[in-house]
Amino acid sequence: MDNSLCATWAPRITSLIRIGAGYMLFIHGTAKLFGTPHVAAFEHLQVTSIFGIAGIIELVFGALVLLGLFARPAAFVASGLGAAAYLVGHVAPKGHFLLPILTGGETAILYAFVFFLLFLYGPGPWSLDALMGRTRS
Repeated sequence: MDNSLCATWAPRITSLIRIGAGYMLFIHGTAKLFGTPHVAAFEHLQVTSIFGIAGIIELVFGALVLLGLFARPAAFVASGLGAAAYLVGHVAPKGHFLLPILTGGETAILYAFVFFLLFLYGPGPWSLDALMGRTRS
């Protein structure tokens, strides 16, 4: 692919990835805290439980990443949440640190890596941060 084409589209694709990843994290939060969409595993979830606290973080930081508002720090927190979810929720009870497919932790570890990449790359041009001039080109 032509380098100029990559240079033109890469920031826009970064914005699309940020929007998609932020939306997915936000939806995790709404499922845990508000029961929508309904997920049976989150029924009767206590807000003060580790899953409830994770839901609050997912809702708030997912929304920030989705909107691209304070996107770098929000993505950093979201990355840490993904890593913690992987280690605490998947590795600790089942072992297999290097084999997330055996622990059901593929999504958690993927979140950790995607959000860390967004922390490094920034929110892209289609973000509130860019609109307010808070990002570097």
